[in-house]
Amino acid sequence: MTLPLSGVRILDLTRIVSGPFCSMILGDLGAEIIKIETPSEGDPVRKQGAIRDGLSWYFAAFNRNKKSVCLNLRSPEGREVLERLVCHCDAIVDNFRPGVLEAMGLSDEKLKELNPQIVRGSITGFGESGPYKDRPAFDFIAQAISGFMSLNGEANGQPLRTGPPISDLVAGLYAALGIVAALAHRERTGRGGTASVSLTGALTSMLGFHAANFLATGDIPERTGNDHGIVAPYGMFKTKDSEIAIAPSNDAIYERLLNALGATELRERSDFKTNDLRMKNRSSICAEIEKYTIQQTTEYWIERLNAAGVPCGPVNNLREALVDDPQNKDQHAVVQIHHPGHGNVSMLGPPLQFDGKWRVDSTPAPALGEHTEDILSQIGLTSAEISSLRSKGAI
Repeated sequence: MTLPLSGVRILDLTRIVSGPFCSMILGDLGAEIIKIETPSEGDPVRKQGAIRDGLSWYFAAFNRNKKSVCLNLRSPEGREVLERLVCHCDAIVDNFRPGVLEAMGLSDEKLKELNPQIVRGSITGFGESGPYKDRPAFDFIAQAISGFMSLNGEANGQPLRTGPPISDLVAGLYAALGIVAALAHRERTGRGGTASVSLTGALTSMLGFHAANFLATGDIPERTGNDHGIVAPYGMFKTKDSEIAIAPSNDAIYERLLNALGATELRERSDFKTNDLRMKNRSSICAEIEKYTIQQTTEYWIERLNAAGVPCGPVNNLREALVDDPQNKDQHAVVQIHHPGHGNVSMLGPPLQFDGKWRVDSTPAPALGEHTEDILSQIGLTSAEISSLRSKGAI
């Protein structure tokens, strides 16, 4: 299977989550990813999360399809090797604070001097300008400061962050998209370029209709828990044995819901005639819907409502979602990659298909420095030069 980015070489200076997620996506698309790590230490995630037989499954899940090269970027010899690598790569990606790469001697101007066609992908906490640019950043802080967190949680409760590190993941997606776009632009013009994104900016862009309504009215949206901010009824409803998520997002689907529930008398209620009225009387309409859902099991309603064209589903825990769910099995949501010495490692798979096919030939996350000598040989260093670098602690 020939992948879209086959033949593209990416120099990956990232670590932790946002950058490795970006480069993993590019690797899943077929790019060769050269991951630069600090000698003897490596990416800090190598020591985090669930560790089995000495392997962090967290690290393994974010670093498949990559090659590890150990370079001491604090040494002049290590930085010289980095410059040589730049000359042999199509793109470089980092998630340093603004100015760190420049302090290593790799300003945008220097990158262009070394490789006029190089594309740079940059992920920062707050952006490369502005009063916050030098602040330390973390997903939790990005969720808080972007306004995203203010929209999550129950109406009378405190703001809540999402469980997954959403700003890291969204920024990584944007960065991958930006790098691919810059590479496409290079194909037309012959010139490299820079694509940059911040955790906070990426998450701010995801505020959706909440931001649109605020910008139109000036009204600050309230938290609504599992209810929808502009549609009712919508959310979680008790069933005979658990709960069900139901999302009738317009009047036509609301009508289907009433028919499927056998609740056609609600159609005549003057306080439920329009969505605006249902929003004003949300607690009442939701209570009426629940009088019906509680009479049957979740499985019964999922079958009946889906047949009627009403979006609904159970609230799965991770075992139910990743192990038991037949749709996720069909879509290869979880894949297994064999790691020498560690057996098969299960992880979330790439969600993209190409020509109706899934990628099934992923390589395992590399051991620290596993590919150092191989990659340095490819860019022209001799065995003697590599030995000298090793003796100086540069690799």
